[in-house]
Amino acid sequence: VQLQAFGGGLVQAGGSLRLSCAASGRTLRGYTLAWFRQATGKERELVGGFRWTNSNPFYADSVKGRFTISRDNTKSTLDLQMNSLQPEDTAVYYCAATVGIIQSNLGVPSSYHYWGQGTLVTVSS
Repeated sequence: VQLQAFGGGLVQAGGSLRLSCAASGRTLRGYTLAWFRQATGKERELVGGFRWTNSNPFYADSVKGRFTISRDNTKSTLDLQMNSLQPEDTAVYYCAATVGIIQSNLGVPSSYHYWGQGTLVTVSS
């Protein structure tokens, strides 16, 4: 599976940005897809995603109510709509994919087998 993330950029605090992740190489049937982010000097952390077995997305507490993730299995895309952005949302955002993940490992980066190249989101105050 090859993943490509795009849509990052510079936005002012309170603004919005939409990221997209396009997957290719094979069908995504059975895959969990997720967005992670990594700020400078910090560990990579989960933003949210979709399990194949569940039509409801999962989110990190820090983005609930501000970010919305959508998945289109026919187009093999995973989108991240980010609203009310804050400077602390500044990070490189990565999309990731995996199979066979258990619920408790959804937020563990090493549980994901495939990664996109990352796209930088900068939120100015």
